[in-house]
Amino acid sequence: MSFKQNNLYVYKEIKKQQIPVKIAFMCTSSCYDNVRKELPTEEVRMFGINRPFDFLKSIYHLATSEYVVVDNYYGFLAAVQFKDGVECIQLWHAAGAIKTFGLKDRNIHHRSNRALKRFKKVYSQFHKVVVGSDTMKHIFMEAFGLPYENFLCTGVPRTDFFYDEKLKSTIIKKLYDANPELRNKKIILYAPTFRDDELDHFQLMLDVEKMFNELHQDHVLLIKLHPAIRHHLELEDYNGFVFDYSYYKDVNELLLITDILITDYSSIPYEFSILQRPMIFYPYDLQKYEEKRGFWETYDKMVPGPVAFDTNRVIQLIKHKQFDIHLIADFSKSWNTYSTGKSSEKLVKYLYQHEGDTIVERS
Repeated sequence: MSFKQNNLYVYKEIKKQQIPVKIAFMCTSSCYDNVRKELPTEEVRMFGINRPFDFLKSIYHLATSEYVVVDNYYGFLAAVQFKDGVECIQLWHAAGAIKTFGLKDRNIHHRSNRALKRFKKVYSQFHKVVVGSDTMKHIFMEAFGLPYENFLCTGVPRTDFFYDEKLKSTIIKKLYDANPELRNKKIILYAPTFRDDELDHFQLMLDVEKMFNELHQDHVLLIKLHPAIRHHLELEDYNGFVFDYSYYKDVNELLLITDILITDYSSIPYEFSILQRPMIFYPYDLQKYEEKRGFWETYDKMVPGPVAFDTNRVIQLIKHKQFDIHLIADFSKSWNTYSTGKSSEKLVKYLYQHEGDTIVERS
């Protein structure tokens, strides 16, 4: 696992259903510390050859487990020979996609035939792929080259979070208690996509001073950047208008208090749309990004909100409330069809052969 949310929701559901199985977590460095901290009594190992003992234990678990759940592309799967009866389940880390990936990634044309063969081998190891919608299923079919019968329409486990009213109330209170200045203000969250060239030359493309001058009386601005580039950012707080939440681990928690989301090519809108709140799309480098990465469709047809290319336009959209909530509701219906609050339960029922809802999409 590279991301904790989906996997931990499945884990908690297994515990809730009191299913007597042994669970082992093989983590990349991106989530190892967090998972180990949250699950101190479970087997949590760092997957990598720089940790020889953990690596050997990981190989053992790959060879002996009934189910292997992955949440990303892992090249080692090209060399794995699963024993008969094992199912490898791809629990992808995004509920939707604007950018192309997999076999449709534009960069794949620059790779060798050997690399392409390896990619296809990895994708062929996904016996089942979990999806939250038919829309995402068709994207995965193209990205991974897989047929209909390889998909589980259970919904995305971590979206259960948005239907847990008690937990949501607890987290909202925690966020406001930690930062009382957020109370009684409209909260704007700016969460741009990480660009590969930003590690050494990052520039915030939103004019914070302009936003402060126009919006500070009624609004505050939270900024959530990728932690890898956070250290390049030096922000004034503009008298309590701007708050840097780049190190806050779970963006879904921040979404609970967000009134308006500003983003570009991220997968965040797919889950935020469950809350049916306004979004602004700010793809300031649209042409360059599209040429480099590629999109599944024309950008403005994919996003459920107005598109802006400069800060002035962003401000006007906010001031004049130029949002279509019905468009966002339709977007959520299209991308979160099966993510209705019981995704973890349905997936665990599938894993352990419980009778119940029909959750496997048939061709």
